[in-house]
Amino acid sequence: MEFQKDNTFVTGRLKSVSYAFKGALKLITTEHSVMVQFSIGILLTIAGFYFGITPTEWLFQTMAIGLVMSIEGLNTAVEKVADFIHPNYDERIGFIKDIAAGAVFFAAITAIIIGLIIYIPRIS
Repeated sequence: MEFQKDNTFVTGRLKSVSYAFKGALKLITTEHSVMVQFSIGILLTIAGFYFGITPTEWLFQTMAIGLVMSIEGLNTAVEKVADFIHPNYDERIGFIKDIAAGAVFFAAITAIIIGLIIYIPRIS
């Protein structure tokens, strides 16, 4: 089956959004690390309502959750491509995958710091 690009503005954008939504669902339903991080995002959203965080804190929290989820999605894509290209263990592929995982680590540490800044004053 040949893929045909839809050049019309509205239907082309709608198709792009539907592909993005399908990709997000695949991430959330098939990748354990994304499932965990999505669950943490849901819990933090509930906590935000419970503790009545400010609009500015909502912005930072939302950005932190989005950052972690986005970088985790990119990390997953890098891992899948690397495994597809070179299914057997290769030190160079391992290096690439470690770097992608490191990016998730940076995002997660940033999100944790943001969460601590928002919630420690409310808990103590």
